[in-house]
Order: sequence, then C-alpha cells, then structure tokens
Amino acid sequence: MKLIRTIASLLCLLCLGFSHATYAQSYDPDKVNRKAVDWYNMALNELAVDNDRAKALEYLDKALGVDSTYINAHITKGGIYSEMKNYPASVVEYGKARSMDTAYFYDMDLPYSIALAGNGQFDEALQAIHRFLRIANLNDRSRNSGLYRQKTYEFAVQMAHDPQISQYVFAPVNLGDSINTKVSEYLPSVTLDGKNLIFTRNVNGYNEDFYESHIGPDGKWSLARPLVGNINTPENEGAQNISQDGQLLVFTGCNRPDGLGSCDIYYSLQTRQGWSTPQNIGEPINSEFWESQPCLSPDKKDLYFAAKSPYGHGGSDIWVSHRQDNGSWSTPENLGTNINTAGDESCPFIHADNQTLYFTSNGLPGYGGTDLFVVHKDSTGHWGTPQNLGYPINTKDDEGSICIAADGKTAYYASDRSDSRGNMDIYTFELREGIRPFKTLWVKGKVFDVHSKEGLPSEVHLTDIHTGQAIARAQTDEEGNYLITLPVGKEYAFDVNRKGYLFYSGHFDFTQKVPDATYEVNIPLEPLEGGASIVLKNIFFDTKKYDLKPESLVELQEVVNLMKQNPALKIQISGHTDNVGKDTDNFVLSRARAITVVNYLITKGISPVRLTAKGFGASKPIAGNATEDGRAQNRRTELTVISN
Repeated sequence: MKLIRTIASLLCLLCLGFSHATYAQSYDPDKVNRKAVDWYNMALNELAVDNDRAKALEYLDKALGVDSTYINAHITKGGIYSEMKNYPASVVEYGKARSMDTAYFYDMDLPYSIALAGNGQFDEALQAIHRFLRIANLNDRSRNSGLYRQKTYEFAVQMAHDPQISQYVFAPVNLGDSINTKVSEYLPSVTLDGKNLIFTRNVNGYNEDFYESHIGPDGKWSLARPLVGNINTPENEGAQNISQDGQLLVFTGCNRPDGLGSCDIYYSLQTRQGWSTPQNIGEPINSEFWESQPCLSPDKKDLYFAAKSPYGHGGSDIWVSHRQDNGSWSTPENLGTNINTAGDESCPFIHADNQTLYFTSNGLPGYGGTDLFVVHKDSTGHWGTPQNLGYPINTKDDEGSICIAADGKTAYYASDRSDSRGNMDIYTFELREGIRPFKTLWVKGKVFDVHSKEGLPSEVHLTDIHTGQAIARAQTDEEGNYLITLPVGKEYAFDVNRKGYLFYSGHFDFTQKVPDATYEVNIPLEPLEGGASIVLKNIFFDTKKYDLKPESLVELQEVVNLMKQNPALKIQISGHTDNVGKDTDNFVLSRARAITVVNYLITKGISPVRLTAKGFGASKPIAGNATEDGRAQNRRTELTVISN
C-alpha cells in the first residue's frame, strides 16, 4: 500500500523531494493490523476534510491501542502536536517512532528537528538536521530547507552559552477573561503609568477594532470595552500605539478612501467626547507604498514605523520621522543597515526611556522565522548593534510585536499558547536582565505665570548633562500641563522654556539611588522683566574651585540661547556659598565663580556690556546651613534680569 506518513499540513515536507533509498529496516507497513490502519485512515480523513485535530488524535489513539508499534500513527501524532505547538508531546511521538526503526524514520528528521527546536532542545535538533542532510540525493529544495534549519539551530546552540539566557525563567501569564476572548486579541500598548492597556481585537472574524482596559488598585484588569468616540469603524483599524500620556493614538488603516497607498498611518486625539475621527497623517510619511505599525516616542517628537519602500534596503524597513516646530513631520529617515536588512524589519516599539528600540526581523541572525530584537542609542544619539532577545522569548516560530512598560521589565505580547482563550491572546511576562530598557519614571505638572497663575503652553526639555544628549522634548497642552519621562541611571538637566519668560532650571540625579515615586513639579515662570531671577541648578564647580565642570555646559547653552533670543537683555550672574569656611574666602570664591560664568558667555558671543558678575559669599542663604541639604541649596549660581 502507498504509505501516508504524516498529517496533511506536513505533506508538503514530503513533497520536498526526500529520497526513499533502500535502508535495512525491521518495520513493515504492510504487516500493520488492518483495524489499526482503518483508524489511521479515518484520522487522515478528519484532517483532510475538516482539519479536526482533536478527532484525528482520538482516531490515532485508537489505532495505537490496536497496534502500539504503528510507526506512521506516532509520526502523524507528532506532526499534529507540532502544528498545535505542543512541542513536548510532538517530540515524544517522533521519538517513539524513531526508536522503533531509525532506518524507516530517516526522512522524518527534518520535522523531528523542528519539533525539538520548538521544545528548546537545540542540540538534539542540530543532531537531527545533520542526519537529515546526510541523506543521499536530496533535491535543492530539501537541502536548502535543511541548511536553513541547520543555521538557525547553530545560532540557538551558540546563544544558549549565555548564562542569562540559560538561567532565564520565561513564564508568560494570560491576562485573563477581562481582556482575552475566543477571538484574537493582539498588538498591546500601554500608557506611561501602566494603568491603561489598548489592544486590537478581531471582531466577528473580519473586522479589527480597538479596545481598552484599566488596571485597578487590586491589580486586576477591567472588562475590555471598545474605545469611546469615532475611532472604530466598519473598516479595519490595524496596528496601533497610544502615546505615553494617553492623548494621541496612531494606527494603520488600509484601503481607505482617503488613503495614499495600500496602507497608511492615521491618528486620533483624545477629547472630552472620546477619540476623534481619525485623520490621515499625510505626506511625507504616507506615500503610494505600504506604511504600517507606527509607534510614537514618549515626547511625541518622533514617529517610528515600518514601510515597504523602493528606497529601503529590501522588504519592509523601519523608518523615523521627526515632528517639526510648526507641527509638520519631516521626510522619513531609514534607520540604516545596522538595523534594516534585505529581509523584513517591522513592529518598532520605542520605550519610554526614548533610547531603547524593540523590533522584529527575519533578516538578522535568529532562531528561524521572525525574531524580536533590541537596540540602544549610544551617547551620540546613534543606534548601536541589534541584540536578539534570545530563547525562549524567540522561538523557531514567527514572533510578533512586544510592548515594555515604563518599569523596564514588564512586557506584553500576543501569542496562541496552549492556555489561550482562542487564537491569539495577550500575555505578560518579566523581561530578563540584559535586554531591558532603563526603568523610567516621569514628572508631570503645570507651567504657569508666577503672577497671573494662568497656564502657559511651553517647551519642556530633558537632557543628559554628561553627554549633552537630548533625552526628551515635550510640548505642554494649551493649559500648560505636561508629562515627561525620566529614565533612571543618569543625571539630567530639566529645563522649561517659553518666549518672553525666564527659563526654568531643574535637576534630577538618578545615578545613585533609584526613587520609587514619580514627581509632580508645578513650574511658575518669571516674565522677562527687571528683577526676575532664577537659580541655575545645573551649573557645577568642584569644592573650593571656580572652574566650570563639563556638566555645566548644557545649562550654559540655555543661557546663551536666552541672550541671543533677547538682544536687549542684560543680566547679572550671582555666586553664593554656604557658611563653611571664612567669610572672605567665601566671598572671593563666589565672585570668581560668577566671573567664570560671565567669561564663558562672552566666549559664546555675548557682549560684555550685557553681563555683570557679583559674589555674595554666604550672606544671602535660601536655606538653613545646619544640614548638608540646606548647605547644598545655598551653594548656587543665580541669574537676575537687570533690564530687557
């Protein structure tokens, strides 16, 4: 009889051209019990007609109940379990078949290796694929398939030597019935505070809509509801990303009347009535080609997305566009060949630290299919070398998008694991060390006029004082409210600017202690008029010295900008100390520091006639000198407006 070796979905493997050379074997398929063969054929019929895996497995068990040595039944069970991603059971069934007759099993080593890899047994998978590639007279398709698998298994074995990977416990938790249903849920994104989850649900099997859920004080997610407003339509709303402040949502819309290409990027705003009617983001981001999977930076200044453009490096690439001062978007920039390959790169996710990007690729070395990668910005603002997230986050199957919360370790993703409610579900897990972004807190508050108390729309800047790298730039709303991220592990200058006002100077030092709380900083801005003054909190000197430390340059540039934007402005730089030491020494030191600042401004083109330097020693304290914290506040540099 002609032998069918595996389930319908694996028949294509047999069509790859495996050689049926003669091997010495003890198993004779013609001697299998006829009743077992009948059950086996019924199983194949269930697969071919209805693709009913559960019924097919039931019939196969009946066949094996009649004849436990029925190798084909074990092979077909192995194939079914592999299709179901139940790789442990698949490996068991394939292993039983091979142990009964290795010669008869010889051309099943390819699917067996795939099941082994799916179960994380990469060494055994590599051995199996080596056996497969030793088969004589494999055609080109078979050999290429085997060589591809060999390459991925060798990569996996090499990665397994990393102790962080070998010791990592991957334990995804299903988010439960409040979010997941019998239909597919996928593409999760969360707000900065981690309390709002937005995701896509496949409604009625054909329409994609956006849903939201909120986490309560008890840590449980509320029953997911469709987004309120005009954002969901009878058309598909695809890959989405919500801004960190929860006020802007970008997503993919395909084949729409206002589309410029097959798929375009759209946006919707949170209003008092709900989400606004989506608008096409337009050129130059959208084109006649495919644009999809948008993701906003935490300051909403950068938009990352995937696009299939003839100007890319092949397949889909990741691009970025920058929001200009007038609100328009710049011509998209390709992220370059260290990230984009001749394959497909997609699903970009920029973390709240604004320095760590996650994405998928099937062109970079990986475990097979599409893997997840992470890449960090260096001190110059350029992207480094992508790093594979490793097994078991990445597997021999295709991986989708990932979303990392502000804490830097809580990850969300979609999968069709064995405990899913049906199809794709959303899961959460803890990201291992080594592939985490910076833990990110945030500061929020209101910028307002110190006299009128009215809110002031302003620009908020966060800069690494050691490198000068801009970490985040945000615009407040019309009422002056702002929210900006604070990645831990660095020291920051925090500045707020508005034309006609003195800028605000703040300082956050996260190099030593990581705070547990976020910040609320309400910022009164002084109008640019005589007598207005601010403390320059990011001007630094060594103890008893008056040489500027390099970390001061970020703040000094703000002063230079202020002077150049207001050509008639005249200021006084005042130096102050604590009361430690002699009064005369403190006076001399404070004046020398003020002069140093003035001299620096002169080197940057500011006229000396606009600058005055004074030292006050310890004569004007703003805090008590009994504690170190008080003394630190008294050691300061101030800027005062003389005239404007």
